[in-house]
Amino acid sequence: MTRPLRIALIASCRFPIRQPFAGGLEAHVWHLATALAEHGHDVALFAAPGSDVSLGCSSLKVCELELSAAARADVSMPAQGFMDDHHAYLSLMVQLAGSHRDSFDVIHNHSLHYLPVAMAPTLSTPMLTTVHTPPTPWLESAVKATGGRGTRFAAVSEHTRAAWAPVHDSFTVVPNGIDARRWPLGDGGESAVWFGRITPEKAPHLAVAAARLAGRAIKLAGPISDAAYFATQIQPLLGDDVRYVGHLTQQRLADLVGRSAVALVTPEWDEPYGLVVAEAMSCGTPVVAFGRGGIPELVTPESGCLVPPGDVQALAAAIPAAARLSRRRVHEHAVAHCSATAMLHAYLALYRQMISAEGEPDDRLLHPPPRLRPPRTGGQHHLALAQAGDSHDLSGCATSASVLGGRHATA
Repeated sequence: MTRPLRIALIASCRFPIRQPFAGGLEAHVWHLATALAEHGHDVALFAAPGSDVSLGCSSLKVCELELSAAARADVSMPAQGFMDDHHAYLSLMVQLAGSHRDSFDVIHNHSLHYLPVAMAPTLSTPMLTTVHTPPTPWLESAVKATGGRGTRFAAVSEHTRAAWAPVHDSFTVVPNGIDARRWPLGDGGESAVWFGRITPEKAPHLAVAAARLAGRAIKLAGPISDAAYFATQIQPLLGDDVRYVGHLTQQRLADLVGRSAVALVTPEWDEPYGLVVAEAMSCGTPVVAFGRGGIPELVTPESGCLVPPGDVQALAAAIPAAARLSRRRVHEHAVAHCSATAMLHAYLALYRQMISAEGEPDDRLLHPPPRLRPPRTGGQHHLALAQAGDSHDLSGCATSASVLGGRHATA
């Protein structure tokens, strides 16, 4: 049996990790944190205040920026939001390289901010960075400036890995996993469903058009991330056959999806993974989707239909055939290919590989391993089932943590 690990998860400093989720990244971190804690690992989470108290994690505080009047009056002062994010991640990375250098066995970065990658070479603790998007200018700059030193990289799909290949050529693909217990097999129904962030690039208006062509009612669910788009493109479409049901909690959303005939997935950009696809299939709900980004890696003929991107006629035509698929086989496909257990095993294997390799010559030559870290077992990557140890003393801004809740008992 391997000992439990002390893991710091870095998420967004803007959004708490709680339901209803702001987006797929927050949902992913919630599921990963929950799974790690349930299996006895000691998890600390960096995310916006107000994260879920039931996660079984401690919380790394997001330090707030209080600028002097002189600094605020400077003509070069960037937007307040930019400065807030910059200060939050800068403070975190300084702490992880300094006062928290002995606190964790591994750091897992899920943020889209450039500073964790840019400052990774200052760490003595191994860090893994999972990229959830195609390259962005700031994050690509950080990777190029450091040459990727100080962090190992994972990608959520082969598509995302390929998008990053011109920037950095060493990515391990770890598909996002879902907990089938939370997305159970449903009985189905007559209506179609579309769920996700309501934005132009997710294009729910195309799902509405396809459902109407197919003679199906449709329900839309998710946060309104672009109010102008909702007001001009979605609101006028609402009626008896098109309903917006709101931003639902995970349990209510799973119930809605499980009572739907098909799930329509209509991105007008290349989805890095397609979490809604995995969630719908786990509920047994066949998926009809534009075949772009990472989505073709998930959908097979036994679980749904792929159509050319942007082709609303083809989307509508595929709905009847998809609705006839066996819901149990769709669910089984999701369990086999989108498992949270497989994701957890993959990440634990990477964590332990990184920890066992820490003593080898690398970019941390100027940062020797922490003296107080207990001996590690290397090369093992099965789940640690022991109860996690005591929480860290991280009081104060420089060593800050407010306990979000007790750890889950070991299964």
